[in-house]
Amino acid sequence: MSLTPSRFVASAAAVAMMALALPAAAALKPGAAAPAFSAQGGLGGKAFSFTLADQLKKGPVVLYFFPAAFTSGCTKEAHDFAEASADFQKLGATIVGVTAGNADRVVEFSTKECRDKFAVLADPDGKISTAYDAKIPLVQYSARTSYVIGKDGKIASVYSNMNPDQHVAETLAAVKALKK
Repeated sequence: MSLTPSRFVASAAAVAMMALALPAAAALKPGAAAPAFSAQGGLGGKAFSFTLADQLKKGPVVLYFFPAAFTSGCTKEAHDFAEASADFQKLGATIVGVTAGNADRVVEFSTKECRDKFAVLADPDGKISTAYDAKIPLVQYSARTSYVIGKDGKIASVYSNMNPDQHVAETLAAVKALKK
């Protein structure tokens, strides 16, 4: 049986779908040091530079990884975080999204889907996603994994699930627990 172009595309699509269905491993456990990084991103439709260490000086960081901007689940998750952004701000926490998928669109995504409420970072080479064990195997996308990083630079909480529905609730509860 030869591998025709249409069979190759079908095979590649099947591998990608299987990889997307895999749960993220999220090997970084609570108490572990959060890997330091700097990245370019978008906030309110404008390009900017982000450094985790600088942001942690201000308070805890909710670092959420998502597969790709402007996809249905990622758009829903961005809307959910935008709607809850005031709750996170009251607790002194900063929300930051990160994607390895279509990283060239983070500036646009920050304004259209994140509603100018929080930053979105580009991870075009997947290095940040890999450091946080939030990369989908075999494809260049981030897994849907949310971390809460305490002001001390340690992982306070991790929640990994490709379904976007509980990421805001899980991270908000973890930020509240840090305040106690």
